[in-house]
Amino acid sequence: MASGNGVNGSNGASGAFDTRHMSRNILDGVERAGARSMLKGIGLTDEDLQKPMVLIANTWIETMPCNYGLRTLAHAVKEGVRAAGGTPMEMNTVAISDGITMGTEGMKTSLISREVIADSVELVGRGHMFDAVIGLGACDKTLPGLSIALARLNVPGFLIYGGTILPGEVNGQEATIRAVYEKIGAYKAGKITAEELKLIEDHACPTHGACGGQYTANTMAMAMEFIGLSPLGSASPPAVSDEQWHAGNGTKGDVVNPRKMEIGRKAGALIMDLLKAGVRPLDILTRSAFENAIAGVAASGGSTNAVLHLLALAREAGVDLSIDDFDVISRRTPLIADMMPGGKYAAADLDKAGGTPIIAKRLI
Repeated sequence: MASGNGVNGSNGASGAFDTRHMSRNILDGVERAGARSMLKGIGLTDEDLQKPMVLIANTWIETMPCNYGLRTLAHAVKEGVRAAGGTPMEMNTVAISDGITMGTEGMKTSLISREVIADSVELVGRGHMFDAVIGLGACDKTLPGLSIALARLNVPGFLIYGGTILPGEVNGQEATIRAVYEKIGAYKAGKITAEELKLIEDHACPTHGACGGQYTANTMAMAMEFIGLSPLGSASPPAVSDEQWHAGNGTKGDVVNPRKMEIGRKAGALIMDLLKAGVRPLDILTRSAFENAIAGVAASGGSTNAVLHLLALAREAGVDLSIDDFDVISRRTPLIADMMPGGKYAAADLDKAGGTPIIAKRLI
């Protein structure tokens, strides 16, 4: 792995950075009394308006399990920002589930949603002149879209991943969404009954959270940790804990893994640290950082969609990266994690083994 810097440490920036480098342009001075007056209409005070303004860019939506808990996670993030001396303001943008739409006309909207996410977050960030951004994503196109927006805005910011779904159980055996698709084929081949297929369908997704293997969502969450746009170790905890699931609360959007909620609260202190240090996404998105991300994808048997998304992010960041680089780095990188869909284990199993940090340690 190449050495790089990310949201876990300083990039060596020195000197005082104006933590209100953007918001003072829209909120300060006699001429901006109208803007302040309107914001007081939603309960903000003079004190709130003199603090750094932090955009919480959320992709919460009820159309899929992946992002279902993000509204609750956003509460923890905003709580952390306030505690650290900032003023959070939340926006929401779109999300499309590949897992639900694939095989239909709806799948044609999936990649477009990445661009809509990037565009909408960029528009709000620029229009309302936020000093920093924390992006919350969970399904396939959300983290790529949010990361592209961070690169365009280039204000201090990072991403928090909503977390993977937990595997279900059928007849004492682990069952995941992969099993559902496999059993569809088995049913059509006459190898199982409709009742057996229904049993898998009913139990393979027992909680909210992103698809439970090293599919695109978990792959990009890990890639963002390796690249430095997510705190190392923040992506691995599942969206819902085992205890919450077994208590019968796994499908409730207001129930989120306590570990994930704590990560959300700590995000507030982290964003303020980045602001004070003046660390921006383009300081982090170096050639070495992209090489680290590619190595992480290769070591975990990650989704080939990482090529699509990392190339797009590299272009936004002005980094020279090509598909050939994926080939070179993949050939020299050992496969460390035996992850679904090509392997045996679910993303929740990787968390139990130590998560992304254990893969990074093995690569080093």
